[in-house]
Amino acid sequence: MNAHEDSSRHRRAALFAVVCVLGAGTGGLTGCKQAERVPTPGSGGDAVTEALDAGSAPDAGGITLSPTIPPDVDVPQGNPTLADLQHDFDAYSWNTFIAMNWPVGADGGVDTSQKPGQHGDNPTVWEGWMPSTSIFLPGGAPPPAWGAPPILPPICQGKLQPGEKFLTQVGKTPGLLSESVQPFDTGPLIDQQGNYTRFEILVNKVMFDQIVAQQLYSKAGQQRFNAPANFKCGNASTGEQGAIMVKAAWKPLENPADAARFHTATALVYTPASENPRIQESCTKQRVGLVGFHVGHKTQGAPQWIWSTFEHVDNVPTEEQVRAGTLEASYNYYDPACKDCVVNKTPPRPWDPNKKIIVNGKVFKSQIVRVDVRPQLMKDSARIHNEEARALLAAVNPASVWTNYELISTQWPTQPGDCATAELQDGSPAPQFLANSTLETYIQGKVPNVSSSCIRCHNNAAMTTAKSSDFTYLLERAQ
Repeated sequence: MNAHEDSSRHRRAALFAVVCVLGAGTGGLTGCKQAERVPTPGSGGDAVTEALDAGSAPDAGGITLSPTIPPDVDVPQGNPTLADLQHDFDAYSWNTFIAMNWPVGADGGVDTSQKPGQHGDNPTVWEGWMPSTSIFLPGGAPPPAWGAPPILPPICQGKLQPGEKFLTQVGKTPGLLSESVQPFDTGPLIDQQGNYTRFEILVNKVMFDQIVAQQLYSKAGQQRFNAPANFKCGNASTGEQGAIMVKAAWKPLENPADAARFHTATALVYTPASENPRIQESCTKQRVGLVGFHVGHKTQGAPQWIWSTFEHVDNVPTEEQVRAGTLEASYNYYDPACKDCVVNKTPPRPWDPNKKIIVNGKVFKSQIVRVDVRPQLMKDSARIHNEEARALLAAVNPASVWTNYELISTQWPTQPGDCATAELQDGSPAPQFLANSTLETYIQGKVPNVSSSCIRCHNNAAMTTAKSSDFTYLLERAQ
């Protein structure tokens, strides 16, 4: 048995143990005989959350500077606790973040002669993946070949230079954005300079190739496919990646001096025309900084996908920090000097990304705080792994922009099921709720069926045929 197979065996055994312990509270297996060390939850509340609250985070370890995206989570412990498993998933998340943000050469391939942040900032692996705007095209047209430049509207043509990105999405708002098809209608996110945050979604070649091969990019193709989607899983035994999705959030950088703290890009920012509200079509160049980074990877050990969410450290304070008055001088989406600003409130309409919103003669700025409902074990594990990862990145270059990003947490299924099975249940995710303040800004909290939970939300996703789309809302965009 090789190392990958041994890790996979440990992972399956460990998750089996979790199911045994949590079975009564989460609808899992009962009558299990396998030994386990997972804290037994009480009779009330969410069993996974109770077990996590009862545990304590283990020591750090397991993060490496490697350009290889992990094909699955590595569980080296022979008899892991829930705390051990959270540690392993958080180490997996940081290893994924590091590999996906590894420098690339002129040909777009991984540059193994460099490390992330060696020169402060660097072009990354994931930014060469296929954006959703180039997959789901008008009339259900086939996507261009992998690596082709973005398909641009006429107003933008001739303006995009190699290495620049094309951004259109402005938030989870009806009528304004072409990128977001989600079960929640919320609003745009406005930074402290009054600018709209922009978003993008990209997929790796594994996922792109399957969408193209099965013609899931069009309504007609989905009708011919006539089955639930079931994307490929990452396999630790073979080292193969599974389907991976990336959601990224970017803020405009009005002050060039701010660029030193962000991973930056030059973007062609497009706003489509609209009649209601009346919006003029525009296409402008902007320097933007990465503020949110969310990765979903379907693996053998987590066929409900592993959901890793990262943010820029300057984004927002937590509710606890606001109450205690332990605030930084400034944030990307919070003004410490404003004592009467309503927090986590959507901007007033109308929403026009070409203009700043003016309220009572002042520029509107989102006042966002993190509603931190993570169990304490999750908070501790994220903190420990953030410290370890930042130390590794700072050792490459103390001025590395990547030291300014932090893992919020990793959500994973405690009852994963079989990767070969389509239409899986949600797998009792741990933690039960997880939100990125830039991507799920207005649905933070712990209200079932309302607050953000990556797995449970995406379990509702369907294709245009109403068949399951395997935990992705992208396939609803088919025309």
